[in-house]
Amino acid sequence: MTQFLDLGRQPLANGFISPEWFHDEQFYNLRVDFNPDTKLVSILPPFPNKEQLFNASYSYRSGMSQTMRNHFKEASKLFPGPSQILEIGSNDGTFLQNFDPKRISFIEPCSNFALEMQKKGYYGINKFWNHETAEQILEYRGKVDVVYAANCMCHIPEIVDAFSAVEKVLAPGGVFVFEDPSLLEMLKRVSYDQIYDEHVHIFSVIALCELLGMAGLKIFRVEHLPDIHGGSNRIWASRNVVDSRNPIEEDIREEVAQRLHEKFCYHIFADEVLESKEKLRKTLIRHKNDGKKIISLGATSKSTIVFNYCGIGLELIDYVTDTTPEKQGLYTPGTHIPIIAPKETIEADIAFLGAWNFEKEICENEKEFLAKGGKFITHVPYVREISK
Repeated sequence: MTQFLDLGRQPLANGFISPEWFHDEQFYNLRVDFNPDTKLVSILPPFPNKEQLFNASYSYRSGMSQTMRNHFKEASKLFPGPSQILEIGSNDGTFLQNFDPKRISFIEPCSNFALEMQKKGYYGINKFWNHETAEQILEYRGKVDVVYAANCMCHIPEIVDAFSAVEKVLAPGGVFVFEDPSLLEMLKRVSYDQIYDEHVHIFSVIALCELLGMAGLKIFRVEHLPDIHGGSNRIWASRNVVDSRNPIEEDIREEVAQRLHEKFCYHIFADEVLESKEKLRKTLIRHKNDGKKIISLGATSKSTIVFNYCGIGLELIDYVTDTTPEKQGLYTPGTHIPIIAPKETIEADIAFLGAWNFEKEICENEKEFLAKGGKFITHVPYVREISK
C-alpha cells in the first residue's frame, strides 16, 4: 500500500446537518492509497461504514439535474427489449423508470428510494449488493441479460466480491455495464473532490481489467463520458464478448503513458492538489477583502471535501443554494454554512461552483447573472473565474 494524499479531517460528505446535531457530528481522516499490485486507487480505512452513508435519509437525487435526466434517457436506449435488466444502485429511479417494470428489477440500499420505486410497481430489494442479494435476484427472476450500475460500483469496498456477484446473475452472453468516475480524468482535472467517503475507489481501466478478471469477467468496450460526474467511463464487460469496434488497448496505452500504473504520478497529483487549495483560498479571500458577496451553488459531496480541506466557511461563503428540497434548511457538513433554496436570480457578486461538474448547465441557466457582471469561481481543472 502506498498512501499519496491526505485530505484531512472530513465529515460525512452527504451528511447535511441541522444545528442540534453539530455537537455530535462524525469525522474521519480522508487518506488515499495506490495499490501497486492491483493498481487500484482507494481511500484508506477507517472510514464511515456503508449503513451510515446509504440509508433512509440519503439526499442525493440524480433526477434533480437535467443533465442526468438526459443522460439516463439516452443510456436506456442502449438496451432495447426484450432483455431482462438489473440495476444496482437505482437511486431515485431516473434510469429505472425508462423501462416497463416487467423488464427491470433493482437493488437499492436507501429505503426512501427503494420504497418510492416499489410503490410505482418495480420489483427491487432494499439491501446492499452482494452474493446474498444476487441469490435473491436469481430466485425471483433468474439470470439477467444486463446488469447496469451508474456511480455505484466505486462505492463498494469489497469490489471483487461485488463483481463476482454480478457474474453469478448474468445469463450466457449477458453484459455488465457500469459507469464510474475516471481516475485518468480526475488526475488531468486535479478534481480531488471526486474522492470522498462514498467513493471508496476511483477506477482506472488498468485496475478494472485486473479486478474484473478475478471475477471471471473481461472488459470489451470503454466509453468516455466527459460531462458525467466530472468525467466518467462507461465500462462494458462480459465473460467472453469481444468488440473489435472499440479496442480497450487504446485506453490502456493512454493510462500507461500517463503512468497510472506507477506511484510516481500520484505524488505529482498530490502536489497539484495542495497548489489548488492554496490558490482557491487566496482567490476567495481577495474577493472577500474587496467587499464582494460570495455564495456557493450546489450542496454537494464534492463541495464538502473542498470546504473542509481548504478551510472555507462562513467567513468566506454567505450561504449555499441547492435545488434538492431535503437539503434546504440544513447546513453543510463540517463547515456549517446554511443551505437555502435557489432564488430567482443569484443575489451575489461571486458564486463558487460546488457542482462544477454541471458547469455547462449552470452557465446556461444563469446567463442573466453573468450578463450583469457576476462571476463564477471553480477550482477545476485549475482555479479560475468564469465571466461573460
